[in-house]
Amino acid sequence: MRIVFGRIVRRTSGVRMGIVSAIAGTFGFGIGVSIGLVMGYYFFIYFQPTHVEDPKVRPLIERDTKSLQEMLPEIPMWVKNPDHDRLDWLNKFIELMWPYLDKAICKTVKTIAEPIIKEQIPKYKIDAVEFDALSLGSLPPTFQGMKVYATDDKELIMEPCLKWAGNPNVHVAVKAFGMRPTVQVIDLQVFASPRITLKPLVPSFPCFCQIHVSLMDKPHVDFGLKLLGADLMSIPGLYRFVQETIKDQVANMYLWPKTLVVPILDPSKAMKRPVGMLHVKVIRAMKLKKKDLLGASDPYVKLKLTEDKLPSKKTAIKYKNLNPEWNQEFSFVVKDPESQALEVIVYDWEQVGKHDKMGMNVVPLKEITAEEPRVMTLELLKNMDPNDPQNEKSRGQIMIEIEYKPFKDDHAPADGVENVIEKAPEGTPEGGGLLVVIIHQAEDLEGKHHTNPSVRVIFRGDEKKTKMVKKNRDPRWDEEFSYTLEEPPTNERMHFEVVSTSSRLGLLHPKETLGYVDIQLADVVSNKRINEKYNLIDSRNGKLQVEMQWRTSS
Repeated sequence: MRIVFGRIVRRTSGVRMGIVSAIAGTFGFGIGVSIGLVMGYYFFIYFQPTHVEDPKVRPLIERDTKSLQEMLPEIPMWVKNPDHDRLDWLNKFIELMWPYLDKAICKTVKTIAEPIIKEQIPKYKIDAVEFDALSLGSLPPTFQGMKVYATDDKELIMEPCLKWAGNPNVHVAVKAFGMRPTVQVIDLQVFASPRITLKPLVPSFPCFCQIHVSLMDKPHVDFGLKLLGADLMSIPGLYRFVQETIKDQVANMYLWPKTLVVPILDPSKAMKRPVGMLHVKVIRAMKLKKKDLLGASDPYVKLKLTEDKLPSKKTAIKYKNLNPEWNQEFSFVVKDPESQALEVIVYDWEQVGKHDKMGMNVVPLKEITAEEPRVMTLELLKNMDPNDPQNEKSRGQIMIEIEYKPFKDDHAPADGVENVIEKAPEGTPEGGGLLVVIIHQAEDLEGKHHTNPSVRVIFRGDEKKTKMVKKNRDPRWDEEFSYTLEEPPTNERMHFEVVSTSSRLGLLHPKETLGYVDIQLADVVSNKRINEKYNLIDSRNGKLQVEMQWRTSS
């Protein structure tokens, strides 16, 4: 009995000793591995080899092509690609302005980032995220070159090559669970090739409405993160994971054709797009003064909107009549009712010589109530100078009926993008539309005796003409003409002729043709919009850029 009990006691104590030994071994192994990893990580980060040989200095002429390419892998884009321009002036400008740009950019980053951070941190149970220090350092970014694209649309496309190896000082403190660890960003490198598009170009400062930014390739982003004095990016696998994650996230948002759009100006105001129609009815004139030698006048009226490049509209001529009646109606496209005004000028027609001005007046559109027809009797003045004593003299009166109809939301353009086609204004015939012709510019014009170009537009026997640009082989007009049509001009064409008119008085060579082109309108109707440069017939190298739009009410 004693023998059996002794064996049981010895077996129980042996099992206990085995369990204790296993636990102690496991615990000791875990502590040893942990201490080893910590010591290895510490020595890996904070100790560098002391035995470093001095580099051998050799003249570049002794190097072959392959070794030179290995030594100089980062050749500027303007050296490798002849279509890229050097930007030394821009780099010098940024270098001098960098201390001020650094403060301005950091202030903007704080202003934008802080509200976003406050909105997001409650999801992760973080008390606060604060910037203890924020500076981009003393090393500015550099542009290795830039390519500029020329297009027929109103836009400017640039592709700069950006490289920045900076020394930023960024300390971000995170408050959570009673702790406040600080993360520091060091050794930041960013290499990117963005495409920057400024469009549409407008005649209002800064001359563009939007900035579109896209990345043509995935950007290269490299940086270090220090936590408690240790570089987190030295942890195996973490560096590549973070770098690829940043590349993928940025590429998903901005890799071409995706874009970041930065609005600058309101396109509808900057581009002076149509906002309404002004309907004017010239009813009659009363008590006009005699201008002819035989004691009568031959009056007619010219109407024009200020700030409008379109030619004036005219009534019929009423011969030998000092109290004429016209009852003629006209329509004008309004682009800015706050600043535009209707000019009403009465002329006396002369068969030979200049037509005499009988009087004028101006009606500011801001004084007209929308959607309310208004009959007005205007006193004819010599000019619009309120201090001119000659305006006190009676010159007669003119009666007009005027009504301003602003476009409704469904008739107004949706935004400022050039490719969006506006709808035809109210009153356009059903089944027809509004044909808009915009003559932008010409290139390489050459006259034998003079080069003062203007463009004649002939359609269905109606002739319209741009202004003359004196002594210019590459003139720019940007003038717009419109035609209200009962049906689509599918089988018709429009004639454009560039004409040079002598600026001197004389009978020799008063006019000469610099070239012409006939454009078929079927493409305009089917595509709704075309904007192309056409080679001029009877011209050596001349080209004419014409934009045409077919606007319908549907």
